[in-house]
Order: sequence, then C-alpha cells, then structure tokens
Amino acid sequence: MKIKYHKNIKYSYYYSFFSFFGVTGLWVIYLQQAGLTLFEVGLCESIFHIGSFLFEVPSGLLADRFSYKTVLVAGRLMSILSAVIMLLAQSFWLFAFSFILSAFSYNLQSGTIDAMMYDSLIESKQTSDFPKIISKTEIIFEVADTIGVVIAGFFVHWHFELTYVIAVLVGFFALISVLFLKEPLKNAQVQTDTVKEAELTISELIRSSWHILRKEKFLRNLMIYQAMIDLICTSYYYYYQSVMKNNDFSGVMISGIMVISSVIAVLAISVTPRITNYFSQLSILRFLIVPILGLIPLIFFRNGIIMFLLFMVLKALSAVVGPLFSNYYNELIESKQRATLLSVASVIFSAFMIVLFPVIGWAIDWFGFSITFGIIGIGLCVIGIINSIFKSNIN
Repeated sequence: MKIKYHKNIKYSYYYSFFSFFGVTGLWVIYLQQAGLTLFEVGLCESIFHIGSFLFEVPSGLLADRFSYKTVLVAGRLMSILSAVIMLLAQSFWLFAFSFILSAFSYNLQSGTIDAMMYDSLIESKQTSDFPKIISKTEIIFEVADTIGVVIAGFFVHWHFELTYVIAVLVGFFALISVLFLKEPLKNAQVQTDTVKEAELTISELIRSSWHILRKEKFLRNLMIYQAMIDLICTSYYYYYQSVMKNNDFSGVMISGIMVISSVIAVLAISVTPRITNYFSQLSILRFLIVPILGLIPLIFFRNGIIMFLLFMVLKALSAVVGPLFSNYYNELIESKQRATLLSVASVIFSAFMIVLFPVIGWAIDWFGFSITFGIIGIGLCVIGIINSIFKSNIN
C-alpha cells in the first residue's frame, strides 16, 4: 500500500501549534515569583543559549543519523521534562537544569520538522509548495505563541504554576502528533553525504568563519550590529515583565499588552516589504538604531506610558530585524558560504546574550529598569558619535 505522505503536512501543522504554544512565555515573572533575582533570571537565559550553542551541531547530526520521528519524539520528551522540573524546582540550579533541557528540546526540533515536511513532498513531486507551507507554519507559530501568552497572563495572579501544567499537557499533544507522522524514505547515499557535510561543518566552522569575518570587515560589523539590536529588543521584551510584576498589572492587562504587541509586530512585518520598495536595505538597516535611541528619555522620566510605548516599538522592531538582515546577507554572501556565515550571525547573538543579558538583569536589580535602559540608550548614542568622528578623521 502506498503511503500518503501528504498527511504529514497536516500533522506537522498540529505539531507546530502544540510545540510553539507560548504558555510559558511569561517565564521571567514566574522565576521572580519563585524567588530568583533578575541577575539569576538572566543567568538562566545565558545557560539556555550556551546549551543551544553546544547542542546545535550534535542535534543536526542526530537528525541525519536517526529518523526524523525519533529526534522529534526526543525533543518533546525533553520539553515535557523541562516543564516538570520548572514546576518542582526550588533552587536556581534546578531551574538552570530545566533551561538546559529546554535548549536541547529546541535544537532537536529546529530544522527537523521542516526537513521532514520537505522530504514528505518529494514523492508526490510537490516540493514547489514548500515555501507556501513554511509560510503557513510561521503563521501557526505566531498564533500559537500569542494564544499561549494570553492564557498565561490570566494565571499570573492565580496559580501561576498551572501554566507549566498546561505546557506538559500540550507537550503530550505534540508528542501524539509526531506519532501520526510517517517517516519519509531517504536515499542512503544522500543521507551519508549529509552526515559528511555536517561533520565537515563541525571541524571547520570556527576556522572558516574567522577567516571570512576577518577579511570581510563590513560583514562582521553588520552581524555585530544585528546582534546588538536583537539583544536590546529581547532584553527589553523579557525584563519588561518585571515592570508588569512590580506594578501589579492584572492578568487581563498583561494578556492585553501581549495581544496588542503581537498585532503590531504582524503589521510591521506586513509593511516592511513596501518600505523596501522605496529605500535601500542598507538605509533601512541604519535607521533601525533610531527607535532604540528612544530609550534615552527613560533615564530622566520614569514614566509608565513611555515604557509601554517603547515595549510596543521594540517588539515591532524585533519582528522585522530578522527578515531585513537575512535578505541583505543573502545579497552579500556567496552561496557556498551562506549557511556557515548565517550560523555565525546566530552564534554572535548567542554570545551577546550569554554575556550581557544577565549583566542587564543585574543592573536592573541595582539601578532599576528605567535607568538601566536609559543608560544603554545613551551609551549607544555616544558610541555612534565617536564612530562618526573616527570615520571623518580617517576620511
């Protein structure tokens, strides 16, 4: 009997919804209520990025050496175990261990479900539909993440631990979705070549990347610039949760803020292609620093409305940064180097998060949210002025 692989797409959509369900999205508030300082919260996120970096290549090899279903099942089991530990943990180290498992689960699914969907389309010769399928998957991700965070908002002041109970249940639903998937037939030679390519990437990634980035100064600076913007947007998004907690925002208010920010992010993504028709990509990328400089007034005005508006602006900015830089990198980088250097850009961001995310948390603990981000805004402004003067002197 011929296996109908096209059903894999349907069950992959189910899997994507359940695996990206954002009910644990308010984890900063959760950890604060568990007694962790913002510095310790930042360390947990750093540990996640360290784990993600260390597991990224090994998880790719696992996906090539074993079946897609095996890897996806392992990922969901890790995610469920991570949620259980978050429920039971009473110390920083147990919470940190949960974040390690979460990083492992993230990496096991990263790229695996996409590869499985693509291979499922090969037999019926429908691979041309893959871009449309991926777009649908992105929409499912956004919807699932938003619904999850909205639900979490209602539990903030009432049995907040139930969000992780829901995460466990949703994890089992994702696991069931995987069991309905049919493993695509993979050509043995293609699989062997893929494994060899992955092994080559492991052995030469650092050396090859360092050589190219040392030679391409503009590309290196561009990646650092992106990492800096992503760091600030991500830090503001997560640490703003501490502002909501300290000001006793109601669950309804928190859920409403998350919904509004998601809608604004979607609108920003939809408008971006039109903007690129009128301005060059480099001009747009240079302009991205302007909204971040809006952090400067925070050092003088501890105003809730300004903080809220900046939250919305930076959420929209974070939504468009990825696609904008990705398009520009694709123009600058040769095909044979593209995959490696895009991985390098991701690693640079992880390095920024590992080092600076907990530092920002420590600063908020000591100086407060407004002063910390206000100083960041002033610091960026000073760096920009010094850089401009330096360039003019050279010219």
